[in-house]
Amino acid sequence: MNVTRSRATTLACTLLLVLLAAASVWAVLPPSPRSADAPADEFSAERAFATVEAISTQVHPHGTAAAAEVRDTIVADLAALGLAPEVVDGVGMSGRLGDQSRVAATKNVVATIEGEDSSGPVFLLAHYDSAEVSHGANDDGAGVATLLETARALGEGPALRNDVVLVFTDAEEACLCGAEAFVHADPRAAGGGVAVNLEARGSAGPVVMFETSDGNAALVDAYAQVPYPVGSSLAVEVYRILPNDTDFSPFLDDPEARFTGLNSAYIDGAAAYHAPQDTADRMSLATLQHHGSNALALVRELGDADTAALAQPSAHDATYFPLPGHVLARYPGWLTWPFALAAVLAVGAFAVVLARRREVHGEPTTAGRLVAGFASALLPIVGAVLGAMGLWWLMVAIRPGYDEMLDPWRPWGFRVALLGIVGLVLTGWFVGLRRRLGAPALALGALGWLAVIGVVLAAVTPGASYLAALPAMAGAVAGIVALTATRGVAGGRVAVTLGAAVGVVVVAPVVLLFFPALGLETGAAPAVVAALLGLALTPVLAAMLPRGRRTGGWLVAACGGLTVVALLVGLVVDDFDARHPEPTRLAYALDADTGQALWVSDEGTPSDWTGQLVERQQDLSGPFPMFHGEVWTGRADAADLPAPEVTVVSDETSSEGRTLTLTVRPGEGARIGTSDALRYVELDADGVTSAVLSGRELPVGGDGHLSTRHYTPAGGVELVVTLPAGRELDLRVVAGGGGLEDLPGFVARPADVGVAGSHTSELVLVGTSVTL
Repeated sequence: MNVTRSRATTLACTLLLVLLAAASVWAVLPPSPRSADAPADEFSAERAFATVEAISTQVHPHGTAAAAEVRDTIVADLAALGLAPEVVDGVGMSGRLGDQSRVAATKNVVATIEGEDSSGPVFLLAHYDSAEVSHGANDDGAGVATLLETARALGEGPALRNDVVLVFTDAEEACLCGAEAFVHADPRAAGGGVAVNLEARGSAGPVVMFETSDGNAALVDAYAQVPYPVGSSLAVEVYRILPNDTDFSPFLDDPEARFTGLNSAYIDGAAAYHAPQDTADRMSLATLQHHGSNALALVRELGDADTAALAQPSAHDATYFPLPGHVLARYPGWLTWPFALAAVLAVGAFAVVLARRREVHGEPTTAGRLVAGFASALLPIVGAVLGAMGLWWLMVAIRPGYDEMLDPWRPWGFRVALLGIVGLVLTGWFVGLRRRLGAPALALGALGWLAVIGVVLAAVTPGASYLAALPAMAGAVAGIVALTATRGVAGGRVAVTLGAAVGVVVVAPVVLLFFPALGLETGAAPAVVAALLGLALTPVLAAMLPRGRRTGGWLVAACGGLTVVALLVGLVVDDFDARHPEPTRLAYALDADTGQALWVSDEGTPSDWTGQLVERQQDLSGPFPMFHGEVWTGRADAADLPAPEVTVVSDETSSEGRTLTLTVRPGEGARIGTSDALRYVELDADGVTSAVLSGRELPVGGDGHLSTRHYTPAGGVELVVTLPAGRELDLRVVAGGGGLEDLPGFVARPADVGVAGSHTSELVLVGTSVTL
């Protein structure tokens, strides 16, 4: 084969892989936003954005006057669409938050778009409350605006078969209590149905369908009909492991299993999540368009389907992933093990072919070299993990404020640096060991580890197995074809390129999606996925890089150079400033019994600003259960804040024990802190037999421990506690509110220091103990 032809083949194969990678990534990017003059029956991001702007002008947590204004806006917009919205009062309760139950009085907004011959309802969900310090433009103003614009567009098209119930939930950020109250008591939920939840954990990026109910095959088929499907069964498996929750969780937790459904969110731009910077001007209109185009199409698909059948789980989960051209590939989950085992068999067959040939293009393929090649291929995986951890350590060492963040404000320089590290580790392994083991042995080892990982994932997280099994199987089959069914070097290169193309198409989009999903703080996860892609490409390196002492050294150097340059660019571009401040967490805790006050921060290491107020660590979980484990504290001046009040309504003793009925409220006439941004009472007691709070029975630990929080107790909440006869009730009551600025001794933040999106940011607590 002449040099010109060899170079042409190499160039063509490389170009094919690059184009496939670009097409695969392009397929998961948000579409261009539609303007306000888009056809009336279509979703327009520009029309929806007007709603986002209207409802995100103020921080509006559950129970605040600002939240009531948002609720009124939703009601007025629904009425203007010709619907009949209802504000439904309820009491929701969540026990998913550790050993503490949380309760809230809720006001959901519900409206129904009636179908012509409904087989069951489709519930379309978004929450209208914001986090405590957040304007909530993205989380979940985007969801609210999407529901309203979807309702408008549905009204411009033909009527659907099924009822579509729009549910704007309250108190999601507090405790998922609006959704729980709807599932628990709203008559529209009594018969079950299909739930579609819309969320956001950031400000940009593709909208990912990341969670499903069990037995999701039929629902995934429905989701595949949307115009821009972005989802992976890997994401579902990962989310099932994580402790995170959304308003979708109460529907999955329903003890009567009345619901199935899908959960979607966009997740890039996490630095603004729950923070004051979650404002309308930071929202990506392309992302909002992605949210709405898919939501509208999905509701139309489900709205004309047999919802009664879809509300029943399918016999199996589906394995699915995005492909170029906005296609969602999918196959039955029961094929997971056959594909995983087929990958092992294919790699084994490839090993046999290599061993029998004993030499490929002058490089030995003895059994010993093949075994050593397999053993060595674990190095790039381990190296990618260690490299990602080292990158984050270096970033935090240079800029300590990153330690409080999932991702930097402008993360792309660092993400490219991480890819450079993975490339450096992979090419360093290949080039460094090629002369000793041979390229064929290294290629086999790479595919072998992919096959092994495919089997492990099939056993542990079946929906993720495809990520390794399919590239391993395709690469091994391509290797066999290259050795047995092609003539000349060019044919072999084409064969292994086509095999690697499967890995590119399957894995490349997941690399992109994993970066924002888990962030650079846990960059080991996207690094491992990127390493899997590198392993799938190893046969291409083996086929295209000529042998020689220094062959491939330029590739190692290029990856190293890319890493250094990208890291430097990231550090220069992502400095903290007024628009992108360093996040800090500070709270104030006053013990009304002793008059002692503390500044409190649960930052890992206090920032320079926080360090002015806190100095040592201590465990406050006893007097202030909000804090878990050791937190940073510093002495503070006692503010003039009244203690919460406990009033005994009745005290009765019977054969069942002692029953106390209490009213608990913050100090009369008091506002905790400088705003009503977070109002609750937290109750902690031992020796309790049973307890009922605002009409909801609370879980009590086996040792009689009661720990609960009730939101919005401005008018007081009723607690009924049963104890063994003759036993006193030792009750710790903590009232919580928000706002630190007017407290004595508070130090104003500089312009480049901000408030972290955390439930402990700007928190003011006043606690007291009572014995009854």
